[in-house]
This record gives sequence, structure tokens and C-alpha cells, in this order.
Amino acid sequence: MNGGMATLDIGILLVAGLWAGLQNALAGGGSFVTLPALMLTGLDARVANLTSTVALFPGQITTALANWRLTGAVGATGFLLLLAVSLAGGAFGAWLLLKTPSALFAAMLPWLVLAATLLFARGAFGRPLRAAHLARGPVVAAHSLVSIYGGYFGGGIGFLMLALFTLAGTTVKAAQANKNAFAAAMNLSGAAVFAASGEVAWRAALVLGLASMAGGYLGARLIAHVPDRAIRLLVIAIGLALFAGLLWRG
Repeated sequence: MNGGMATLDIGILLVAGLWAGLQNALAGGGSFVTLPALMLTGLDARVANLTSTVALFPGQITTALANWRLTGAVGATGFLLLLAVSLAGGAFGAWLLLKTPSALFAAMLPWLVLAATLLFARGAFGRPLRAAHLARGPVVAAHSLVSIYGGYFGGGIGFLMLALFTLAGTTVKAAQANKNAFAAAMNLSGAAVFAASGEVAWRAALVLGLASMAGGYLGARLIAHVPDRAIRLLVIAIGLALFAGLLWRG
């Protein structure tokens, strides 16, 4: 990718970006679309990971702004506090990625996705938990870990946040909106760290970014019209599919 991009590569990235933006808005896991797409165009896994983060954050910001009115506190934990945690954790996780290998996170990722999917299913379809079961301290601590992981790799953070927020007593649509806002914050700070590293494939990031913004806006519009039960089932189905796909790839 030192020269111009082939037409096929541009087509792959446009489709992947649109799909990833839509998927991030509705459920998360968009990086599992963009990473293999970037690797198909010739990037190695590490550069693909950096480029994917930079490319997806504009679409996530578009989605977050489109559903901003649905955001709010998570149980007893204020929205602005969790937003600050997202920014700080995303930057720290990105710094860790530049300093450490990602093999351990890659090995853990299928099980993180499965655990988050099962937790979301419990929160969405099981007997509702009172907010007191997840007070501010545990929510902030858990979200700090998710934010660091989001900056480090990011795959499955949507499922982890949806699980955390629904277990804390947030409605599905509010959890979706909060997830989109916090994911955008993590990727914004992470992308700033990656951009300064000089390792981003900028042509690919531009194509993916523009397409993901369109997909993210479309997904944000759909959230307001799709019934809660359909959103819940979609999240669980994608989570199980991602788990199976990651095991197969491993």
C-alpha cells in the first residue's frame, strides 16, 4: 500500500466499512469485519489493528451524536464520569498496544466475547437486577478495564459494555446509546495515540472511515425504530457467531 490502492481493495474496504459502522451502531464487533478486510489488502495484523481503530472512530462519533439524546447515567454512575474513564482508558490501552504484544489478548478474545454475550442475555431476558447490585464503584472499575481493553484491541467491547450496562439496570436502548458514546471516546483517544506512532495506513483508513460513518449513521437511525426484543436477539446472535468465528480462526 505504499502506492495507490487497487480498485478491488477499495471495494473491499468500502463494503467492510459500511458493514462495520452499521454493526457497531446496532451491537458492536465492527473491528472483526475491518481487521480481516485490511489484512486482505496486504496489511499485517498489527498495522491492520492500528488502522482499524483510526478508521472506525469517525463512524462511532457519528453514531454517538445521532443517539446522544438517549444517553445518560448507568445506574448510580454518572455519564460524564464514565465518558472521562473511556477517554483515559482508551489512551492507556493504545499506549500498551504499542509497547506489548497482543497474543494474549487474541487468545482470550473468543472467551471474552462469549462471556459478554451470556451476561447480556442474562441482563436482557432474565429477571431484572436492581441497580444496587452494581453500585458506582464496581461499574467504574469494570468500565475502566473495558476501556483499557478497548484501546488495546477493542474487539467485543460493545458486548462487554452492553452486558455491564444492562446488568446495572439500564434499558437496552439507553445501553446501546451509552455504548456508542463510550466506544467513540475510547477510539478517539486511542486513535490519537496511534496516529502519533506513524504506523497507520492512511489511505485505507480514509476509505474505511468514510464508509463507516455512513454505516454508523444508518445504524443509529435503525436503533430508534427496531423493537427492543429484536435488538436483544440480534446482539446475542452476533455474539455467538463472533465466538464461533474466532474459535474457527484460532
